[in-house]
Amino acid sequence: MNIHEYQAKEILKSYGVAIQEGIVINKKEDAISAGAKLREQTGTDWMIVKAQIHAGGRGKGGGVKLAKNDEELQQVVNDILGMTLITPQTSKAGKFVNKVLIAQDVYYPGANEPDEYYMSVLLDRNSGKNVIIYTTEGGMDIEQVAHDTPEKIHREFIDPALGLQGFQARKIAFNLGLSGVAFKGMVKFVSALYKAYVGIDASLFEINPVLKTSDDKIIAVDSKVSLDDNALYRHKDFIELRDEAEEDPTEVEAKKHDLNFIKLDGNVGCMVNGAGLAMATMDIIKLSGGEPANFLDVGGGANATTVEAGFRIILKDPNVKAILINIFGGIVRCDRVANGVVEAYKSIGEINIPIIVRLQGTNAEEAKKIIDESGLQVESAIVLQEAADKVKAVLA
Repeated sequence: MNIHEYQAKEILKSYGVAIQEGIVINKKEDAISAGAKLREQTGTDWMIVKAQIHAGGRGKGGGVKLAKNDEELQQVVNDILGMTLITPQTSKAGKFVNKVLIAQDVYYPGANEPDEYYMSVLLDRNSGKNVIIYTTEGGMDIEQVAHDTPEKIHREFIDPALGLQGFQARKIAFNLGLSGVAFKGMVKFVSALYKAYVGIDASLFEINPVLKTSDDKIIAVDSKVSLDDNALYRHKDFIELRDEAEEDPTEVEAKKHDLNFIKLDGNVGCMVNGAGLAMATMDIIKLSGGEPANFLDVGGGANATTVEAGFRIILKDPNVKAILINIFGGIVRCDRVANGVVEAYKSIGEINIPIIVRLQGTNAEEAKKIIDESGLQVESAIVLQEAADKVKAVLA
């Protein structure tokens, strides 16, 4: 689950990570009062207005701007709040800005140029350890840095059983070329950051940039945090941080029906029970000349209700030219799923695209008979290759 920058910063702050302070607003008329409150709290004169969307590269799209006085602050908020922001990480349609963060300016006017670093914490699956990735080339596209100057990217692997050791935090500060007050500040920053990562069961922390100010303070100027959905039962207060307006509407609907759904860009809708079978189904669709339009796992307890919900979600995609239902009857009997497909089809009404149903496992033959005798525009198959061939035929 992704959360906004302002939400991520509040979590980091609660773990002792120094952050760029700010106040979030969703109404243009609140700009001046928020600015006055921030000025009182931090003593800042200039302010940064940041669009709050779930995408990076906001500055490149005009979603991050400086305001030097109240007049500019109001104008910038008017410009950003309510705009449709297009960045390198959004679709061509962009994202509507519902909130902005008014943050203190930490690039002090007239002071020495500050240093910007990049830092992220995530799981390295190859080693089975957490890893802190960091570089002196902060504020830039990390992918570009990795491509052009990979030698500038450092990695510190952390055994999750031992946790971050003191020497590792000091090594990171040393590799960033720090000394004195800044060195001590970075050691504290890294330690608190890793503690927060583990403490909230995050799947990703990305701070870009981590800033060394002109007076040697180390703070998080931006923050991207992704939470592990599977651990939310341990952090029920985090559930309210979800912003459904930032998520794909079909994925939001799927969650309400306990369906695992990810929208893709293809032309063949998939409905499968089991993640591994779903991946295999997507592969054979591609091998047959099609492109999967989604990943949809209805789980082991597929029935008429879940199948109907899956149908309705898939049919909302105008790019879908055919639907392949691929069910292995292990936990659930194939004939039960077949009856569910027939009931769902009748409940939805007329469906104007071909549907291929492949059922294998317990009572597969009975299930095929139910589909074939339903009188509906549904083709059945038992062998996966046969189902793929039928998908290829309807796409031709």
